[in-house]
Amino acid sequence: MDLSVVVPTLNARDGLLDALDALAAHAPAAEVVVANGPSVDGTSGTVRDHDAVDTLLELSERNLNAARNAGIAATNGTVVAFIGQDTHIQPGWTNAVADAIADGADAVTGPVHRTVEGGVTTESVDEATVSGRDVTFFDGANVAITRRALRALDGFDEALQTGAARDAAHRLAGMDRRVAWAPNACVLRTDADDVIHRLPEDADSSARGLKYRALAYRLTKNYGATAAITARVLRHAVGDAASVGGAVLRGDADLSTWVGAGLAVLPGLWRGSQAGLSARVADRTTTRNPNGVSTRMDRVHARHD
Repeated sequence: MDLSVVVPTLNARDGLLDALDALAAHAPAAEVVVANGPSVDGTSGTVRDHDAVDTLLELSERNLNAARNAGIAATNGTVVAFIGQDTHIQPGWTNAVADAIADGADAVTGPVHRTVEGGVTTESVDEATVSGRDVTFFDGANVAITRRALRALDGFDEALQTGAARDAAHRLAGMDRRVAWAPNACVLRTDADDVIHRLPEDADSSARGLKYRALAYRLTKNYGATAAITARVLRHAVGDAASVGGAVLRGDADLSTWVGAGLAVLPGLWRGSQAGLSARVADRTTTRNPNGVSTRMDRVHARHD
């Protein structure tokens, strides 16, 4: 396996150094590409001095998926992995990825350990059946995808501010590409930058609006505005509303929080659905990505090898 690793980053120098140290220790042969948003904390100089990094890309915009796509374009490996700026691959990660790819997987993911008081939590495989399509989801901070599958995906959808990894999982499933769950392909993560689909009860209204815009967009784009998809989106919204309502009844949240959540969710659902339908029309192929790698050439304004 010829492995490349893309690490998007923005103003996270100290955590990024730990992530790069883990790559140097556990994936020393991998090509490492850091895609740096417009950081102002000295990230650029620090990354250029790190022995694990082969290429540093300087980007002019704060867009996680543009950073991922820029990284894809700069890599050479037959398999491209994506980890977070706060993600430390663990011993055995590289072998687990290689074994799954050798077994015919198009993508590989595994547990994400997150630090909590008193220990760590471990995520198990996340699967769902959506409109008859079996989907294995993955965290965008722990996934490796073959070059062939990435070309078919045309990378990540840059119209999404959150949930682009889940969108990619839907699209891989639509192409009958297999995502393998490898228990030993685990990482330790100290923060979470692409898991807004799991919001706490006290999340602010703007975050909830963003969540539901992304949810409606990716489901409508991938499956159309069918009755089943509409019902699925509404179930998410009703469940969220019940969760926040329960917090209000317990005295853990104000009534204004519940009202604000509703006022944010409804416009998010509407705008996401409309944008999803437009995207579905714009790309009628199985790629379902009118905002992918091939659509832009201006992501990187400087490259350091």
